[in-house]
Amino acid sequence: MITLTAPPSPTTPPTLVTADEFTANYGHLHAELVAGVVKEYPVPTSKHGYICLLIGRLLGNHVEAHDLGRVMSNDSWVKTSSNPDTVLGADICYFSYERLPRGPMPEGLLPVAPELVVEVRSPSDRWMDIFGKMTEYLRAGVSVVVILDTKTETASVYRTDELQRILHNSDVLTIDDLLPGFAVVVSRLFA
Repeated sequence: MITLTAPPSPTTPPTLVTADEFTANYGHLHAELVAGVVKEYPVPTSKHGYICLLIGRLLGNHVEAHDLGRVMSNDSWVKTSSNPDTVLGADICYFSYERLPRGPMPEGLLPVAPELVVEVRSPSDRWMDIFGKMTEYLRAGVSVVVILDTKTETASVYRTDELQRILHNSDVLTIDDLLPGFAVVVSRLFA
């Protein structure tokens, strides 16, 4: 006797969420919106938080001392694409006053992309996902993406039309075109 099984039913595609719906309904979650789908992810480790605060403080101090713009942290939202919408949470981002003028900080999603995004790779982050985020940021108009890898203690610098630069130990991270005079020895970021 042959037993026939019914073919699997097609899966219903997820209902896509817009950036506005995401910010209104899912802003309390540790999540991002990827091509209209809400993706929750684990809360980062203490080491991740320490490195984010350190690079954020160093960047923020430099930006404030030179009156250049604003530095944000805590997975600040960056809308990288529309239809379907993608909203990523940048660990650290920098907006010059040219892109985000002085005055009160707007609520919700900002109308422009930052010039700089720094992502700190956690042990739970897969390289494929990190590269995907980096590509999304660059396509959205971010000038420079820096990925700090806690495992290899390296800083990788990405720009749209340049080869990746990987900095180690005593190498100095600079971004002179965006932040003239900013410099930090890579090993300091992981100490």
